[in-house]
Amino acid sequence: QVQLVESGGGLVQAGGSLRLSCAASGSIFSISTMGWYRQAPGNQREVVALITSGDSATNYVDSVKGRFTISRDNAKNTVYLEMNSLKPEDTAVYYCYAYCKTSYGSAWSKIWGQGTQVTVSS
Repeated sequence: QVQLVESGGGLVQAGGSLRLSCAASGSIFSISTMGWYRQAPGNQREVVALITSGDSATNYVDSVKGRFTISRDNAKNTVYLEMNSLKPEDTAVYYCYAYCKTSYGSAWSKIWGQGTQVTVSS
């Protein structure tokens, strides 16, 4: 079994910065794509940023391009989200995501963290 533990959320004023971290642990054979999603009250969960394992190619939702940066440390099975120039509309619960497998013969599975609250005040 694989667990994702997030940290780094909190309350910040508009224009401020936060850095989210997410560490994967447990029975990990391989991790492919990792990323971050978010869900604001009344809204569906949306992808924020994704990063691949091999070439660390990244993909961002348009609303965060130029402000957020995703990165990963494969040796630590950890993914980060650096968030700058935060806006009130970035307020949401942020969820870490990993696409991984627990053994050579197992299927790939989508794993989610428990979520961390990010609140941006105006």
